[in-house]
Amino acid sequence: MSKKIVTRFAPSPTGFLHVGSLRTAMYNFLFAKANKGDFLLRIEDTDQTRKVKGAQESLLKSLEQFNLDWDNKKIMVQSERLKDYQAAAEKLVKEKKAYNCFCSKERLDNLRKVRQQKGLPPMYDGHCTNLPDKEIDLTKDHVIRFKMPNSGQTKFNDLIRNKVIFDNKLLDDPVILKSDGFPTYHLASVVDDHEMKVSHVIRGEEWLPSTPKHILLHEALDFKAPEFAHLPLLLNADRSKLSKRQGDVAVEDFLKQGYLEEALLNFVLLLGWNPGTDQEIFSLEEMIKSFDLKKVHKGGALFNTQKLDWLNGEYIKQKSLPELTKLCQPFFAAAGIKTDLKQLEKVVATEQQRIKKLSDIVEGSEFFFKMPSYDSKLLIWKKGTVKDATENLKVLLEFLDNLPENQWNQQDLETAIKKLIEEKKIGVGDMLWPMRVALTGRKNSPGPFEVAEALGKEESLARIKKAIDLLS
Repeated sequence: MSKKIVTRFAPSPTGFLHVGSLRTAMYNFLFAKANKGDFLLRIEDTDQTRKVKGAQESLLKSLEQFNLDWDNKKIMVQSERLKDYQAAAEKLVKEKKAYNCFCSKERLDNLRKVRQQKGLPPMYDGHCTNLPDKEIDLTKDHVIRFKMPNSGQTKFNDLIRNKVIFDNKLLDDPVILKSDGFPTYHLASVVDDHEMKVSHVIRGEEWLPSTPKHILLHEALDFKAPEFAHLPLLLNADRSKLSKRQGDVAVEDFLKQGYLEEALLNFVLLLGWNPGTDQEIFSLEEMIKSFDLKKVHKGGALFNTQKLDWLNGEYIKQKSLPELTKLCQPFFAAAGIKTDLKQLEKVVATEQQRIKKLSDIVEGSEFFFKMPSYDSKLLIWKKGTVKDATENLKVLLEFLDNLPENQWNQQDLETAIKKLIEEKKIGVGDMLWPMRVALTGRKNSPGPFEVAEALGKEESLARIKKAIDLLS
């Protein structure tokens, strides 16, 4: 009987969910679900100095928004398990696999400087490794360090990078229990992964150098180590590591800009993973069916916002008009535009095939809510004249004024006006260009028939009259 697959996502409550963390959570979720396993959640809050109020609630809300539901709805919180970590550390000290270290911050800082000056890695020198009992006073501030072997190699098979080898002599003795009784990431993650029966640890590449320490800690505690998979870094266009200094990288920031949850999840899926087919748009169910760690790249993944914009635009096109209008309404409200959903629907319909994110809707449709201001020259089509534009708009105004209200819709308007153009032997551009500019005040905008329907008859006629006045 094969062992049950169990993965975990273990964020620290230090702020909003980073897009890199969203990818880690999603890959853990997909791998578990693709293998009929469990996806678990724990909060790594042992570094109390970095804890941000409300961050845990924000993280949970983000996971729920993306439908990355963790199993059992239970959450392991590390700050509630201090006794377990302390017991594990004391066991290691008792078995001579760890030791108490009394070195001051000043000594460690000086040691680091000296080693750097000599071109050596800033490692601990093992000063407290074998202190005589008389020098051990546990009433003084101290930490507990794990004793790393100083010879041999630690080898493991990474599910993405294949065989990885570390020389033990190059590995530092890590602190596993701090002077305040809180564990470091190294000890807490190992004890917790064992407790949660985690079979696979899928995490970012930055944790690769820590993996030999974690494997050796598992062995020292008589635990079976899980399998490891280290995900490639997310990179900016200049191939530097994606970081907060480069701009918005929090999931919440992208949602505020008007990216849809499903589009952002789809985009993040493709950051370092390739399905091996031409498919680019995936539902969550399709992601689960297609996901395989063997298809994750080793190299860094470029964070291409143009690809994100394209994907988001595709998802916007697939939305029903009522749903998209509701999604756009908060952006209109933020811009001070308040009108009923039925009227907004007509406006949103004109932009649905054009916008890349929800926030684009306001700028794209601003002209619907106020009489546009523009240079009269814009009304003139190519080699036409002021006289041509004026006469054509007058013909159009008279015709539309007599058009029945029940024909004031995109399809009937298009049929009637094209018939008028044919009968009057007017060039299509000579009529439709000034009509569109008169209605929108823009060189680039949705087509004149859909705009006229959204504006309504009264407002459309008023704008055409204004255009005629401008030309005269």
